[in-house]
Amino acid sequence: MSSRNLDTDVSKFMSYVLRHAPHEAGLALDSEGWTSFADLKASVLGRFGITESDLLRIIEENPKRRFTLDGSRIRAAQGHSVAVDIGLAPLTPPAILYHGTSAESVAAIVETGLQKMARQHVHLSADAETAKIVARRRKGNIAILKIDAKRMHSDGGQFFLSENGVWLTNAVQPEYILPLTETET
Repeated sequence: MSSRNLDTDVSKFMSYVLRHAPHEAGLALDSEGWTSFADLKASVLGRFGITESDLLRIIEENPKRRFTLDGSRIRAAQGHSVAVDIGLAPLTPPAILYHGTSAESVAAIVETGLQKMARQHVHLSADAETAKIVARRRKGNIAILKIDAKRMHSDGGQFFLSENGVWLTNAVQPEYILPLTETET
């Protein structure tokens, strides 16, 4: 396995255990999503056979900045399905935010809005290019939705900005979803 694939596998495993299933690595998250870096390190090094310097490099060089390392503790920056409060204060969002999804999901989204599903928040991007990257993780054609964040916020919707630049909200009702901007294969 190439080191790039190994780095991806390590990052995906850490995302999984720090967001959704800490027990899979023998971890426990506190109420703010933090866990012991030493415990995570022991699990990851044992599972993947990498060094501590490899692990630190993967955390520090992660292009999506998914992890926050704070001394002896670590957490995922956002995306949790387990109940944690990462302590984000509400912020005024940009006028328009974007959501990347599969083209086949658009009809349902336009009908019911964007729901957080198993996660704690709906994830939105500050620009269409980032939303495209998110959408490309889905199979098939992609769609980029524009969200009228300015109007939603003025109507009382709350927005939060995660440490890694992802805009978060509890839900986006259909009336705040603007016409589709792009579909591609």
